[in-house]
Amino acid sequence: MNCASPTDFNFSFKGFKCRGGETDVHAHGWGLAIYEGRGVRTFHDPLPCAASPIADMVSSYPIKTLNMMAHIRYATQGAVSLENVHPFTREMWGIQWTFAHNGEVPKFTVPRNPQEENNSNNFCGGTTTDIPLLGKCMKAVYHPVGDTDSEAVFCAMLNALRAEFTTLPTLPVLYEAIQRLCCEIVRGHEEKTIFNFLLGCGQFTMFAFSWPGSRDGSKVWNGLHYLVRWPPFSTAVLKDVDYAVDFSKTNTANDRVAIIATKPLTTNENWKEFKKGELLMFSNGLPYSKPYELCQVERCGRGLSSRAIPRGEICPIKFSYNIPKLLRKTVCQALGHEEGDQKVWAERAVDLGCGSGQSGAQFRQCVKHLTGVDLSPEMAEEARESSCYDRIIVGDAECALHENNQSGQEGRTWYDFIFACDLFPYVEDLQPIFQTVRKGLEGKGGTLAFSVELLDESLNESNEEVADPGFVMQSCARFAHKRWYISQLCKEFGFHELLRKESTVLRQHCGKDVLGALVVLELPPSEAV
Repeated sequence: MNCASPTDFNFSFKGFKCRGGETDVHAHGWGLAIYEGRGVRTFHDPLPCAASPIADMVSSYPIKTLNMMAHIRYATQGAVSLENVHPFTREMWGIQWTFAHNGEVPKFTVPRNPQEENNSNNFCGGTTTDIPLLGKCMKAVYHPVGDTDSEAVFCAMLNALRAEFTTLPTLPVLYEAIQRLCCEIVRGHEEKTIFNFLLGCGQFTMFAFSWPGSRDGSKVWNGLHYLVRWPPFSTAVLKDVDYAVDFSKTNTANDRVAIIATKPLTTNENWKEFKKGELLMFSNGLPYSKPYELCQVERCGRGLSSRAIPRGEICPIKFSYNIPKLLRKTVCQALGHEEGDQKVWAERAVDLGCGSGQSGAQFRQCVKHLTGVDLSPEMAEEARESSCYDRIIVGDAECALHENNQSGQEGRTWYDFIFACDLFPYVEDLQPIFQTVRKGLEGKGGTLAFSVELLDESLNESNEEVADPGFVMQSCARFAHKRWYISQLCKEFGFHELLRKESTVLRQHCGKDVLGALVVLELPPSEAV
């Protein structure tokens, strides 16, 4: 659980603890890690959570926190004993790190037969020095106490981070490093790995990653889901016990809570499942994954805090890929405007996938009326609080084309500028978006600007016998698109290309620059209906 203001976890824990041996089979111990300032309060018990006196005590103990995690164990690695109970904790850089994991990681799994013992890629279990080293780590500092692959992975990740950084990393830097380690852990065992974890690093920040799957012989799907509760609050009904709370009577307008769980804890709320390979950072009760939004969280004072290691730059150059700023510069160049010119050159604009509002802020001075649209109600609320937009819509691109007139009747609106910063990597087939954008611009004609991650086609030779969709999902759960696919959509929907900047570094992944394109298209008045 990650929160915007100190919040107790009693409601969620009331249902969660039932899964520890009562409504589910996870009866091999349980644990809690609760951040309080720079400290972390922990509870561990090898007894089933549903039958634990300690769990009963915690259930009635209203501890308020900004960041916490709980885990109920189903033992697949290691004995049922206290040392194998999650969450695991370690101190690094003067910060308390916590970790809980659901799944099975072959690269760190204790071998069960002689053939596996000969595989140097596996943790052989004889001594902790046999644990694989990740990243730039040459010598382990952190070692597991127990026998689980989960604790071994946690120690390996900390060892790799410690080896890589001599100054305290900023949030976008840390996000990229953790994402790179996740790919390394899964690589070579993609089909067998189930890797869902929570990683707490201080009182403000929680990382969550999901590589879901089912164990051999099991139909149980192990993944991650999340939910954000925010105003206006309503009643939530627990799934595992007959209990409900009307949060509109207990919470304030300043409260916002993100809950991450293997399976949804409530029956009447809109839980979202993580995509395969998706890494999210939770802070202030919201999920983040875009580098420039992580920078903004850092600037708001919610980055890592340490007295033991000097702080790195707030936004080092190689991690400062500000796609909204780059796109604004490209649009100005394509339309013949000075980059710093504050003249209004668009009547009505819409920011597709507006997120927290960082993209809209770049174009606000150029636009008379600006609409922001995002599928996430939480991000839409964040954008509304930025006071950057004249109108905020929760929905998809098509929703931006509709508005109510004074009599309450719905009508179609028009735009002369539509832009999408870092939206297309979250969409596989772009045809519906191009179709919607054309509808929005065809009233008077106008401009479409967007960023897109490009697929390295040299690594994916075409096969004439197989239909090529023009896009592929990457290991980081983002889509890359092919150049011919973008060009084909432009032609199909009547767009003329004004400017395309390729080989633009948009972000980093697995330690390498991710190249893409910044594209500015025009729908001429002659093409508008």
